[in-house]
Amino acid sequence: MTRRRTRPAEGVSARTTAVRPDESPAGTVPGDVPSPAGRPTDERVPASPSDVEPAGRLRVALYSHDALGLGHVRRNLAIARALGTLDPAPDILLLTGAPEAVTADRPEHCDLVSLPALSKDATGVYSARHLSVDETHIRHMRRSILAAALDSFRPDVLVVDKHPRGFLGELEPALDLLRAAGTRIVLGLRDILDDAATARREWRADRSDRALRQWYDQVWVYGDRAVHDLAAELSLPAARTVHTGYLAAGRCRVEQVTEVETPYVLATVGGGADGAHLAETFVRSAMPAGHHGVLVTGPQMPTDDVHRIVDLAGTRSDLTVRTYVEDAEALLAGASAVVSMGGYNTVCEALALDRRLLVVPRVRPRREQLVRAELLAATGRLDHLHPDELTPGALSSWLAGAIDAPAAPGPGPSSPSAAPGTGTAWPVGRRRPDGETHRSPVDLDGLGRLPQLLTALAPTRENHHVA
Repeated sequence: MTRRRTRPAEGVSARTTAVRPDESPAGTVPGDVPSPAGRPTDERVPASPSDVEPAGRLRVALYSHDALGLGHVRRNLAIARALGTLDPAPDILLLTGAPEAVTADRPEHCDLVSLPALSKDATGVYSARHLSVDETHIRHMRRSILAAALDSFRPDVLVVDKHPRGFLGELEPALDLLRAAGTRIVLGLRDILDDAATARREWRADRSDRALRQWYDQVWVYGDRAVHDLAAELSLPAARTVHTGYLAAGRCRVEQVTEVETPYVLATVGGGADGAHLAETFVRSAMPAGHHGVLVTGPQMPTDDVHRIVDLAGTRSDLTVRTYVEDAEALLAGASAVVSMGGYNTVCEALALDRRLLVVPRVRPRREQLVRAELLAATGRLDHLHPDELTPGALSSWLAGAIDAPAAPGPGPSSPSAAPGTGTAWPVGRRRPDGETHRSPVDLDGLGRLPQLLTALAPTRENHHVA
């Protein structure tokens, strides 16, 4: 085997792609949407009439609560990079509870506000991740920081990830301040929130429809409506909702610096908080002939789990374990096959890079990853395996089949006739009766559309008011 560093993959193109607004008349621009009742739309209200800067860069704030894993902030970081292709690039402020995913690789004109970190256990209960404070205390801390930072920054556009009121309502004071200041406010939703019944129940319990009417100008759904229609599932306002496409193509901009034996297969478990089962199964599995195995456990995996997995891997010469890498996208780009959980970002990266992918989804406390895996498996873009069926034999079988399959990269749904662990290679691509491989088209160009959506929502301004 040889040791090498792979070349960097392509970045986000500065050329924006035509936007497909849901339910919008032909020729309209997605940003030209009705405002919530009572919302000022003609000009911003200055914090102080005397504090006026000359025209300059747009200001964009991206909020994510980041209680479990790194998915929310990684998605916002991809959005920040995409918006940075504008000329001039906007000033972007990331507000996150997972700064470890951002500090090493921020785009230019992007800064960070770190919120006291939260954690979520297997039952869905939240608590402080690092501090010895109760839930009430940490919620007050986060709410105060958010209000102060956003009131001072006064963004032209605020993009809120998933929760219209912020986590447990922590954004509400800031939303009131920014609405009065004329900031345009967008809710960004991933393709799948949970199974349909749970998603609708939680949407109603959080009074999300009321929040949209009170504060929001637009909803961006980061998915392909042909794969899953979240707008219909949640009865989102059609005139103000855009399915952007998956935030996939154009993600990989990081040069690979992690040295690995090549060729290799990769296993990744996101932040790692609940990834020990998949990680341990990978280190107990047989690697394909002539291939090295690379496992990234994630920075949030419990220390005891990491030590156990590292000790297991230490008995083998064909495995490398990393707890965290700063070039995960590039590492994925160089892999012959990938095994992962079903988080939004890893799936998007694998689809954009056309990697052979097996998803072993999280199924508790949310079924989001399982629903995503099933829907995308139906398009012929990946394989999936329920975690209850995960064994070293099943994983070894899939890895061998993924490497040996003659079809082009991009696996399809698991074969019903290929039982996990039987040694039967699972097919790559969905097979028609004539034996040809078939994959349905999936819109992966969401990142290319975001700059146009932003400028349509907040055109270049004449003056910028500061606090």
